[in-house]
Amino acid sequence: MSVSIDIAGLRPERVAVLPSPLAELGMALHALSEPGHHPGLQGWVTGVTARLDSHLADRMCEADFLWRTTFSDLFMPFAGLPGTSAVPGATLAEDLDLLDKLTDEQFVDAALEFTCALPYDVQGGKALTDPALRGRALGLAAARGPQQMRFTERLLADPPRIRAWLRQFLEDCDEAFFADTWSRLRHQLAADTRHKTDLLRHKGLAEALTLVSPAVVLDEAAGRITIDKLRQGHSVIRDSSLLLVPTSLGWPHLMVLHRHGWQPVLHYPVGSPGLTAPPSVDQLTMRMTALSHPVRMQLCRNLARSTYTTSELVQIHGMTAPEISRHLSVLKKAGLITTRRRGRYVLHQLDVTAVARLGSDFLEALLR
Repeated sequence: MSVSIDIAGLRPERVAVLPSPLAELGMALHALSEPGHHPGLQGWVTGVTARLDSHLADRMCEADFLWRTTFSDLFMPFAGLPGTSAVPGATLAEDLDLLDKLTDEQFVDAALEFTCALPYDVQGGKALTDPALRGRALGLAAARGPQQMRFTERLLADPPRIRAWLRQFLEDCDEAFFADTWSRLRHQLAADTRHKTDLLRHKGLAEALTLVSPAVVLDEAAGRITIDKLRQGHSVIRDSSLLLVPTSLGWPHLMVLHRHGWQPVLHYPVGSPGLTAPPSVDQLTMRMTALSHPVRMQLCRNLARSTYTTSELVQIHGMTAPEISRHLSVLKKAGLITTRRRGRYVLHQLDVTAVARLGSDFLEALLR
């Protein structure tokens, strides 16, 4: 399985490497919400959390579905703007100004990407104007609990108000912790940007992509970039550019923005910290046996990013409820997933710490 980008006819000058303050803030929020995804950031997460204002921490929970799974395309708004040369802002304020330029339809569709499973890399309807999609979005939000249901209702009823709320929240995060973090990280990102840009100029795209990640392969004859991920997707560059955006907080995530009508973006980590030791042999045997089935690997990919109900997994994978339940039972017996009840819903989630003990290669494949 993979995500591919058709780059036939892409001119070298239309490939750019640039950091994005807003994308890095999105990754920071993700790491704070899912520290298990980022064992190398435990010290930073602990420090930020300890001094975080309780009111800001509460607000962080109101819309954490925008960054808990990975993070929403809203954190790379430059990719959604018309034209062939849209690039990230040099400052967070400039990136937020670009976010303000997205249409309400773009904003809402991107905000509902993970939890409401709206069309992504194909042309689809709009939740603001399509009653069926609107009802489906609200129904799926209900499975996530009353807080997300309320936020989704407000989002669909009054997008400008939610957009203003989000901008103010991100500005408050900048004041509280991100400005200091960005002042330290931007030098590493600038150095990586210069290095990749120099490679592009003197040795070509293939050489630069080799250093982005071993999971990224360029087939120059076919005019296609293939990113090895446990998902399917496709994007075609016609009148847009290809952007490479580095992150210092992102490992092990390698993300590909391939939303229909948006500029393709590769968001790649700079550096890769180590992980913890493996489990006992008996545990390892049981867990590897549980993961030997391709469907269970796909379930792990979903559950690594967020909690899901059995019915949601049924819809995603096109299987029956008993089939999904049997696979979940095997994963739970192996100690790879946890479950908790929220009202009438039972939510399943991957134990990322347990999976990390199986090895960095497998965890990186799941989170890529």
